[in-house]
Amino acid sequence: MMSFFVNTDKKMDEPSTSTTTSRQSGNETTSSEDRGTFHLPDGDTSIVKSTAPDKETSPQAHTGHKDTPKAQDVIKSPNGHVCGECGYRAAHRAHLVVHMRKHTGERPFKCDQCDYSAAYKGSLNQHKLRHTGEKPFKCDQCDYSATQKGTLDLHKVTHTGDKPHMCWMCGHRTANRSHLIIHLRKHTGEKPYKCDQCDYSTAQKASLDKHLFKHNGEKPYMCGECGYRTINKSMLSVHMRKHTGERPYKCDKCDYSAARKSTLEQHDMAKHTGEKPYVCGECGYRTPKKSKLTAHMKRHRCDKKSAASTTADSSHQSN
Repeated sequence: MMSFFVNTDKKMDEPSTSTTTSRQSGNETTSSEDRGTFHLPDGDTSIVKSTAPDKETSPQAHTGHKDTPKAQDVIKSPNGHVCGECGYRAAHRAHLVVHMRKHTGERPFKCDQCDYSAAYKGSLNQHKLRHTGEKPFKCDQCDYSATQKGTLDLHKVTHTGDKPHMCWMCGHRTANRSHLIIHLRKHTGEKPYKCDQCDYSTAQKASLDKHLFKHNGEKPYMCGECGYRTINKSMLSVHMRKHTGERPYKCDKCDYSAARKSTLEQHDMAKHTGEKPYVCGECGYRTPKKSKLTAHMKRHRCDKKSAASTTADSSHQSN
């Protein structure tokens, strides 16, 4: 049996919202021994167990189910409320209850239009904007808008040219950390996104989504100007720049601008940094553009076919 270690020299801090570590229910006694062990920090401490749900943060208010013991049991110390799983401290019990969902995996906030659920009410509110189409966060330098402030902040970097995240293997710089993680897969060869219908795998989720449409042939997004159809909304937005002439990606070293971020990155490598991240495994040829490497690799395939054909002809003649 495990037990709580509690300083008994001090009265419970919150008598109106707490119970002792054991209670009587008919003839049955439920002891704190049945609910796990927390090693308390030095100093006066007590264990507080709320008997009333928190209206905004308690999962009970949304699911009707009791929290797991780990989600309800809180270590109360002079320094605030402490998570028994990782030591996280919170000034208020309600904040710790929300934090505990990282450990329990509980997602009590449900979308009423799809099967999405979230651990936080704010996350659900942001998700709902996808259904309404509302994009309240507007860029003050172009017509871009986003459903989340964080997404808008990432977009604004395209105007400033700031690239604080650098690859330690090749020096490639990017505006945000998530793009750097994707870039690193070029070096590691990691392809975590797998197709469930064939053996295709890729480093980016967007590439997998694009591939999946090859199996079902669906292209739901259509350009009203020319009838071009594509598999996702972002690709249609990029396509529309051909009609509008918009080139939102600006080079911070010259007056060059591009409709696509990847085009700007290729320009930067070719004209300014000299970086050539695409390498031929056959001969060591390097280039800043993937398309050039693809064209180069075709030469090797042609050379191999030609060599194989010559060998076959020589063998036939000798016989």
